[in-house]
Amino acid sequence: MRPLIAVPARFSAGATALRYAAEVTARALAEAVWRGGGEPFPMHPAAPDGVAGRLARCDGALLPGGGDLHPRHYGAATAHETLYDVDEAQDAFDLAVAAYALEAGLPLLAVCRGLQVVNAVRGGTLHQHLAPDHRHVVHEVVPEAGTLLAKVTDADALRVSCYHHQGVAVLGEGLAATARAGDGTVEAVEAPGAAGWFLGVQWHPEDTAAVDPAQQAIFTALVDAARPSAGR
Repeated sequence: MRPLIAVPARFSAGATALRYAAEVTARALAEAVWRGGGEPFPMHPAAPDGVAGRLARCDGALLPGGGDLHPRHYGAATAHETLYDVDEAQDAFDLAVAAYALEAGLPLLAVCRGLQVVNAVRGGTLHQHLAPDHRHVVHEVVPEAGTLLAKVTDADALRVSCYHHQGVAVLGEGLAATARAGDGTVEAVEAPGAAGWFLGVQWHPEDTAAVDPAQQAIFTALVDAARPSAGR
C-alpha cells in the first residue's frame, strides 16, 4: 500500500473544464509524491477543529505553496500593500494541519507558504515583502552539513526554483535554518528533536523534481518517513 499523503487543496477561481470555482493541487506536486511511492490525497480545507481526526487516517502531510498568510497570524499589526490571495479559511486549515502534524509526529513536508505557516505556528514572524523578491528566480543554496536536508538530497549544493515574495524573519521556537540564499534568506528549516520527520523548504522542489534527483529525493524521503515500517 502506498502511504497516504494529505495535501491541503488550494482554492481557485476556476480551472480548465470546470464551470465553477475549484479546489486544486499542483500536478507537479502530486506527481512528485507519486513518483516517491506515495498516494497524494488532496484534502478539502474546511473544519480546522476536526483536523486531528481527519489526519489520523493519513500517513504523512504536505503543506504546499499558495497565497499569503494573513499577517495577524504572526503578530503583525499592519498588512503590506503587496499581500495577495489571503484567505482566512485556507489559513485556518493550514495552521491546524501544521500544528497537529508537529505535535503528533506526523511526517510533514512544508513547501514555500507551507514553511511560512509552520514558522507562524511555532511563534515565528515573516518579512511581508522581500526587496528584491524571489519570484521567477533560480539560485543556489548550500545545505548545512549533517542536516536532514543534506542527508536527503546527498548534495553539497542545490539549484532551486523559487517563487515567493515573503520569507522567514524570526524563526519559531524549536526551528533551525539549515540552508540560506546568497542574500541571507532562509531557504530550509528543520526541527531538531521534534517528535516526527519534518522538513520545510522555501523553494518549489516540485518544479524540477522530474529531472533533478536531489529535488525528487525530498518527496521520496517524506513518503519513506510515512511508511508504517518507519516506526511512527
